[in-house]
Amino acid sequence: MLGMTLLFAGATGPDGNARAAGCLSSGEARAAVQSGQAISLSQMLGRIRSAAGGEIVPPPQLCNQGGRLVYIVNVLSGGKVTKLTVDARSGSILSR
Repeated sequence: MLGMTLLFAGATGPDGNARAAGCLSSGEARAAVQSGQAISLSQMLGRIRSAAGGEIVPPPQLCNQGGRLVYIVNVLSGGKVTKLTVDARSGSILSR
């Protein structure tokens, strides 16, 4: 559980590139989860792992893309990293 908490905390850190790409700060991400706009990353990790079939490579990020909150997640499988875009409300994988 601590690992997932740390993973989530690092997911939305104050990275200038992430902020420029529409990604939320840790405070904004926490507020989005608390208000019901997004499911917490820790609740989605199992679903993402099973759907992607690999290891999540930190840090996932909660971002706003076209008015929709999504998690951007990198998954390592078979020596290859795949970028997933996951709907932050439903957990549905939108793109690979």
